[in-house]
Amino acid sequence: MLKFTAEHEWLKLDGDVATVGITQHAADQLGDLVFVELPEVGSTFAKNGEAATVESVKAASDVYCPLDGEIVEINEAITSDPSLVNSDPQGAGWFFKLKLSNVADANDLLDEAAYKELVG
Repeated sequence: MLKFTAEHEWLKLDGDVATVGITQHAADQLGDLVFVELPEVGSTFAKNGEAATVESVKAASDVYCPLDGEIVEINEAITSDPSLVNSDPQGAGWFFKLKLSNVADANDLLDEAAYKELVG
């Protein structure tokens, strides 16, 4: 199941673990990324907590934790090659995997149709 936030993060749910990244729209708005800072494995975040940072030639931006949970894996590949986020934001450019505190909370997030309506 794929879910989205109004802050332009996506989540792919697999049981109680969600793979999280930024949407194509966010990657396009940021432009070419030159730096990505990821959270540490084992870190816990509340919904909307600042979990990661991206910097592009245009701006720096925070990536928010979409739901309460614990970081169980990070994508080291994007720290050494931030362009992966631009070329494949909803695939190889994922940011982290989050063990959700409450899987049911994902039901409150946007589905793909609602997100596409949001970004127009």
